[in-house]
Amino acid sequence: MDSIFKALADPVRRQVLDSLRASPGQSLAELSDQFEMSRFGVMKHLGVLQDARLIATYKKGRFKYHYLNAVPLQEMTDRWIGPLLEQPAARAVTDLKTQLEGPPDMTRPDFMMQIYIHCTQDALWHALTDPEANAAYNFVAGSCVREGSQLIFRTPDNAVMLILTETRLTPETRVESTFEPHWAGPDVPLTASRFVYIIEPQGENCLLTLEHYDIPAGQEGVADGWHRTLAGLKTWLETGQTVKFSHQTAET
Repeated sequence: MDSIFKALADPVRRQVLDSLRASPGQSLAELSDQFEMSRFGVMKHLGVLQDARLIATYKKGRFKYHYLNAVPLQEMTDRWIGPLLEQPAARAVTDLKTQLEGPPDMTRPDFMMQIYIHCTQDALWHALTDPEANAAYNFVAGSCVREGSQLIFRTPDNAVMLILTETRLTPETRVESTFEPHWAGPDVPLTASRFVYIIEPQGENCLLTLEHYDIPAGQEGVADGWHRTLAGLKTWLETGQTVKFSHQTAET
């Protein structure tokens, strides 16, 4: 927690986070062009942000791309602000349609986040691939069933809301899947994007990296859903409790 406050105390680092929120996946050169300082100076600020887990990086060839990792900020909010606010049981999910295009090795993620979870590698793998486990921590799903390589999520009123189709599995380490949102209704053309889970054991913990590809312009709200789902995953694995991190609706 101290490293987060230290990272946020500097106005340049806050500007870096604002820039990555507005335009994810920037290189060091792209970020350096926005500040009146050397690349080395910007690189030092990025190091502080990375130590605080406020950014995640994706390396492709000689280049490293930087993404805002909002999980620590969400955890801080849940700890210090959430208890002060009355939170209703649910809020409508953000409308999303996505488009599948290009092989994974030809693009970089549109959205990326990382989260440390105190659990075994086996337990995390089970939680990501088991339908009952997915239903327990997904922030809006009422149920989830597996049909072959598909995980089918339904709302509490039994309407199909999301279909994940696993395209490649590396046991205990990596899940590649398509992402088909169905909550927009039958009049909206059905499209799909894709995402990857990467599991890295870290002693008694695991580092889970999520990479989401091919999110079309104007549909970046999928990131909010991922924050809430993975917060639920962490809570479920570490405490055994089912907590639905649903949207907050302000009362008037």
